[in-house]
Amino acid sequence: MKTRVFRFRALAALAIIALFITASVFARGGKQDFILHNQTGVEINSLYVSPHDSNDWEEDILGQDTLANGDSVKITFDDHEKKVHWDLKITDKDGNSLEWADLNLIEISELTIHWDAKKGKGWADAK
Repeated sequence: MKTRVFRFRALAALAIIALFITASVFARGGKQDFILHNQTGVEINSLYVSPHDSNDWEEDILGQDTLANGDSVKITFDDHEKKVHWDLKITDKDGNSLEWADLNLIEISELTIHWDAKKGKGWADAK
């Protein structure tokens, strides 16, 4: 009887350990994950991040949401994603857009985007 109780407890402990390992694997993000800080002075209505070698912008990451000036959003990738270089595009409510090409997201953990309305120029600071 003691042997059965011990085996049951050992199996239960292994099952719990397996559950935690599985959960941690699925909770991991890709190496390309980064935080985007909006310092453009305008609300962002759509946000696209697509592989640099793609001809499409994929889907709007924000969906129905927007990203207010001064706010940030964490952008996560599947941990199986292998692409390194990505393009980013934002648009405001009037359809004005800014694009950044060939961002090496393996080396970037934070990206702060800016807009100077007087000069009509946008730029990004990467960390």
